[in-house]
Amino acid sequence: MTRSEILSRYRRLRQISKEQHEAVLDIIAPDVVLDWAKRIDLTQGKTVVSDSEYEIALAEDLAIYLPRLGRSHPLDRYARAAGFVPGSDEAIVLEAMRHARFSLWRIERHHETTGLILRDLLREEEIWLIDEAMAKNARPGREMAARLVQPDRFAMTARVIVPINPVLMTRPELMEEVFIRAPALRSLQGKALAGDPRFAIGVYRAAVATGAMDFVRFKRK
Repeated sequence: MTRSEILSRYRRLRQISKEQHEAVLDIIAPDVVLDWAKRIDLTQGKTVVSDSEYEIALAEDLAIYLPRLGRSHPLDRYARAAGFVPGSDEAIVLEAMRHARFSLWRIERHHETTGLILRDLLREEEIWLIDEAMAKNARPGREMAARLVQPDRFAMTARVIVPINPVLMTRPELMEEVFIRAPALRSLQGKALAGDPRFAIGVYRAAVATGAMDFVRFKRK
């Protein structure tokens, strides 16, 4: 595929992803998002206290991708209600969302055609990411925590990126904050750590505590 064909494919899948994230949020009760906001220290009583859309998106991400104890998964409920035709782009994106991967990522280099090559710092793998805004703003060597979905040969971000600023917030400092608040995670490494739901919760809580989302400087497409 040419660069224009790849970007055309990406933009279609990205739009579907945006619509599906919004649709899943529509079937999630507001108190669920509030509960997740409380888990990452974004509330006072029953009120969300953050004015940052990026911090609120952290709670929404958890509400979409993590089921509450004893409840069915929100993506499974949405899949049953939506009833997408198997093999359709909508079904492909939803399936990719159901297998999304959360991890710490480092930008290695620009892809030879378009996008970026990221390294999964916990799984020790590389992945091809397309994100037009990030490609214009990000530099090799920068690190982030993010959940990625892969509906094609390339991956896309799933709404949320936690920047790890090499000057103001280094990865060791972020991880130490995570482990202080969730010491049980210290026994996990690599893939096991990345796949544990408590890790994403801990990273988001640490992001709120350290003000990491204040360093988001671009809109993701």
